[in-house]
Amino acid sequence: MSARESRGRRADLHALRDALPRAAGSLVDEYERHLGLERGLSPHTVRAYVGDVVSLLGFLHSAEAAPETPALQGLDIGALRSWLADQRNAGAGRTTLARRAASARTFTAWARRHGALDHDPGAKLVAPRVHRTLPPVLRPDEAEDVLGAASSGAAQHEPVALRDHAVLELLYATGVRVSELCGLDVDDVDFGRRLVRVLGKGGKERMVPFGTPADRAVRSWLDGGRPAMAGAVAEPHSSALFLGVRGGRLDPRTVRRTVHEALETMPSATDMGPHGLRHTAATHLLEGGADLRSVQELLGHATLATTQLYTHVTVERLKAIHDQAHPRSR
Repeated sequence: MSARESRGRRADLHALRDALPRAAGSLVDEYERHLGLERGLSPHTVRAYVGDVVSLLGFLHSAEAAPETPALQGLDIGALRSWLADQRNAGAGRTTLARRAASARTFTAWARRHGALDHDPGAKLVAPRVHRTLPPVLRPDEAEDVLGAASSGAAQHEPVALRDHAVLELLYATGVRVSELCGLDVDDVDFGRRLVRVLGKGGKERMVPFGTPADRAVRSWLDGGRPAMAGAVAEPHSSALFLGVRGGRLDPRTVRRTVHEALETMPSATDMGPHGLRHTAATHLLEGGADLRSVQELLGHATLATTQLYTHVTVERLKAIHDQAHPRSR
């Protein structure tokens, strides 16, 4: 989905939310607070979950529904299936449908516990099966080329170039999510032990190590880039590790643009963003001999099953090497 399409969908959802019956709107507000405050989900995740619920309730209540209509009137397994069918007819793919089905199940389970439903229709909702594709990753030499180019740009000591080099080095060194990177404060970096304190999904904290190249890049940014960028405004964001050009905390969209621009010279990485560097870091750790459980801890995965996806990547790469190098592989 393009940025323009994404903005258009958000505008449609805002209008749909405003048009909901009062009880439904109030329930959405309570659910939003539950996701953000009680479950500690990121603003991005909360927006996605709430957007799916608004879409569901908007489908459930016709435009002519009376303001006093009960919030979840008519919500049963049939309505849930009809909503997903409507989403599919509107062009939603398997991955999107699976996520929206998961959102609906999470919401109906909460509504049942909250007393808004006397049973949980979402418990019977089956999502379409999603075929997980192997994430694209950089080869070690490609990663070196990307980071080497960023280092050369930073040699000019221009603040944005210093920041972008540090961002790329830290993303690759730690495998953190872009939201986690943007949430880092200066005090989260322990240069003595070369550890960074990361606040992950659900408010879970973890310590992630980084190496010499990332150490040098972050120090250069703090010494030569950050003061200049912070001094450009009257009230800079004093605690944030990475700043935007206006002195506020660095925006994830800027990080995504930085990564896309850094990777645009790599034919194998034309569609790769910050999450691609996370995939790359995990794959290189496993190929270097790290055990699966340790990589799970470093990446902040809640379950080992998520981390196991990367073992399939390394197996595919080993097969490719074998096909290319072994005289009897064909």
